[in-house]
Amino acid sequence: MFKFLFGTKDSAPAIKRETQRETVMRAQKELNNILAGLSPKARITIYPEEGTFTIELPEQMPDEAKALPAPAKTEAKPAPTPEKASEAA
Repeated sequence: MFKFLFGTKDSAPAIKRETQRETVMRAQKELNNILAGLSPKARITIYPEEGTFTIELPEQMPDEAKALPAPAKTEAKPAPTPEKASEAA
């Protein structure tokens, strides 16, 4: 009788939850794809007793711009005009 007000409950989409195994396998696949594409290879250290690892990347990555420092501002002295040069002499 009141279905037109509240709608039907079976219209909600079924969402499949990702298991821990699927999460780890997906993350490993994504990480391997990223690391395989690096031209200077990263150093990977595994700590089995902690169950962790670290990734040491190069100091400068290829896609990071190597910016040059801004030129030092020097006070530009105007060149002496011929009239002032003859007066100084």
